[in-house]
Amino acid sequence: ESPCAFSTAAQQRSTGDECGPEDPRDEPKHPLSDCALEHKAIKLEEQVRDLTERYRKALADSENVRRRTQKFVEDAKLFGIQSFCRDLVEVADILEKTAESAAEETEPSNPNPTLKKIYEGLSLIEAKLQSVFAKHGLQKMNPVGGKYDPYDHEIVCHVPAEGMQPGTVALVTQDGYKLHGRTIRHALVGVAVESQE
Repeated sequence: ESPCAFSTAAQQRSTGDECGPEDPRDEPKHPLSDCALEHKAIKLEEQVRDLTERYRKALADSENVRRRTQKFVEDAKLFGIQSFCRDLVEVADILEKTAESAAEETEPSNPNPTLKKIYEGLSLIEAKLQSVFAKHGLQKMNPVGGKYDPYDHEIVCHVPAEGMQPGTVALVTQDGYKLHGRTIRHALVGVAVESQE
């Protein structure tokens, strides 16, 4: 064979390789049947519904956590001074008792000027202290004449119901206090009961 014929044959082989039957990997896949496509679409729809439901639940949980955290922060702001208030109302008790003692010692017929000034000073301090308490949401209970409430009062004695409804608070031996409506110290009370005769 001549070199030309050899070269032409090689060229044909080369061209034949390029133009020969296509690689099976490049062949278009057989289209899925309508039934298979419908089944796949249903599965995808179910997955979308499931994911949507999970997303909604996650959003709701996130919102609940946010609300609880916000409530916790608000309560911490309001009631963070609760322990301090419990200690401070004991000081208010001492101040009130001291002012009462000074008032008893001051006789109208022969008033002691020094004692009178001390009493007036104590009364001013007591009024100012109650004003500060009110400013911070701390209030003294006034249960006398009201119905006994176990959430606010602690019974220390029973007294005859003379002119009072049984079950009402007749006297207070220690003041109770509430901080923003929450009882931080129960009032020690005497409750009216029908006399056993």
